[in-house]
Amino acid sequence: MELTIKTAQQKVDEWIKTTGVRYFTELTNLGILMEETGELARIIVRKYGEQSFKETDKDSQLEDEMADVLWVLLCLANQTGVDLTTALEKNFEKKTKRDAERHRSNDKLNPSS
Repeated sequence: MELTIKTAQQKVDEWIKTTGVRYFTELTNLGILMEETGELARIIVRKYGEQSFKETDKDSQLEDEMADVLWVLLCLANQTGVDLTTALEKNFEKKTKRDAERHRSNDKLNPSS
């Protein structure tokens, strides 16, 4: 069975309430989200950018860091009552309306235009 965003939110909530005891506060989770985003950035900068891996970074896994970011975002959504499925659907609509021609007409993205 494929994991949907809605199911992921439910599974995180169940895990927090059984294994994790309780949610950290929203502010603490925001800080954790920033930490996890930094760890993700470190890997991407070293893998796709000009920096080389430090010995301590060699075991870091891109997919694990992405999942960590997603996990904390799911926690924050649960804590603040945000249905991420609905929010993402609305975000697609907003971007589609707003950016319908914007990217196609951007010379930086389409040098042949």
